[in-house]
Amino acid sequence: MTKRILGLTLVGLFFFSMSALAAPTIKFAHVDPAEWQTSKKGAAATIFKAVVEGESDMKVELFPAKALGDENSLVQQAQEGTTQMVMVSGAMAKVCKVADVLNIPYTFPSAPVAWDVLDGPFGKELAEYCLKKSGLRTLAYGETGFRNFTNNKREIRTPADMKGLKFRVQPIPLYIEMVKGLGGEPTPIAWSELPNALATGVVDGQENPVGVIYNNNLHKLQKYMTLDGHVYGADFILINDEFFQSLTKKEQALLKKAARMAGLMGRAIQEFNTAEGVTKVAAEGMQVYSPTAAELKQFKDAAQPTVVKWLRGELGSEAGWIDKLDAAVKEAQESE
Repeated sequence: MTKRILGLTLVGLFFFSMSALAAPTIKFAHVDPAEWQTSKKGAAATIFKAVVEGESDMKVELFPAKALGDENSLVQQAQEGTTQMVMVSGAMAKVCKVADVLNIPYTFPSAPVAWDVLDGPFGKELAEYCLKKSGLRTLAYGETGFRNFTNNKREIRTPADMKGLKFRVQPIPLYIEMVKGLGGEPTPIAWSELPNALATGVVDGQENPVGVIYNNNLHKLQKYMTLDGHVYGADFILINDEFFQSLTKKEQALLKKAARMAGLMGRAIQEFNTAEGVTKVAAEGMQVYSPTAAELKQFKDAAQPTVVKWLRGELGSEAGWIDKLDAAVKEAQESE
């Protein structure tokens, strides 16, 4: 009897040890479509899964298209550890306020400058700071693209042309302050209500990346687009740090590598969507205008001071991050 009990115990310990050594499964969620050829987050998640599963015994389960909720919900799940990884943009500022400095209008003159800043010392310092604030480790940065104004009333070449126009904005104070600074009338409206608001004239215009405008048929409800690129949207590829620390060094290194590749893939798809989207909306009748350098300066001079003043008040003792970002952008421009 004793031998039988001992045998069962040894068998149990064997299976327990095998279970403990089993490779982990990672739940990775985002809000974009799964289609990798048109969705930047979809592309990023797809390559992340391929690299991780191709080079280890770890498994990656993808949950695209808001399958587990909106961005704010995903961030909360990642903090709680119920979802190990998420890819989000604006929601990062909910758990790490200083991330909002990336949304200061007309900060990044081009995508390569933004990449240099985020992949350089500033991006690394921001990631470490947000890790301490949120418990979420930024493995890499992706891209949601530059946002541009559209409207159905007139061509916008300078901020003066925005006066009296009602623009749908996200219900985010920074965007409201930006449109006010430019002379427009900001109207916070939920994304799901935007097409109807444009069709019925509740608002005259809106702002979004070109790919979003085209893929959601907003160009069919708007006549004019101005490629002012007022805000560059960054994606944060995040992992619950407690889960990350439970992995072996080899597994951690692989996740960092896969996330870096994922961010680069997302950027490539987003840039392709922008270039292709401009051509497509123009071919379908939208009038597209690219402001001159002098005109862009007018936009920047009108919007940036208003937003920076508001943001300094919001950040308080953390407002130094505004100056850090400004210095990093200038350094990146000088090195081009």
